[in-house]
Amino acid sequence: QVQLVESGGGLVQAGGSLRLSCAASGRTFGNYAMGWFRQAPGKEREFVAGINWIGTSTYYADSVKGRFTISRDNGKNTLYLQMNSLTPEDTAVYYCARNTPGGRRYSASDFSSWGQGTQVTVSS
Repeated sequence: QVQLVESGGGLVQAGGSLRLSCAASGRTFGNYAMGWFRQAPGKEREFVAGINWIGTSTYYADSVKGRFTISRDNGKNTLYLQMNSLTPEDTAVYYCARNTPGGRRYSASDFSSWGQGTQVTVSS
């Protein structure tokens, strides 16, 4: 079972950037598609971005398309989320998770091994 630890969150002004990292334990990280989700207070957890097992295919929520970039380094067992042009609406706890093989790419219920999350706060 893979364990995931997110880092890189913080407080940033609107228009700024952050880079999140998700470090995975174990030797199976490179076998799975991965995703980033976020959850704001009082809201459901929502899909942000996903990437296939080798990093050749990426997909994004419409709300972040063109601003966020997901990537991975399987040699370092690490998933990344580069976030640019941040707005206060991006404020949330961000989580990484492993996509269940054959599962839907955008549904949180088809992801497992959730990390503890990292807080991103964007001030106006």
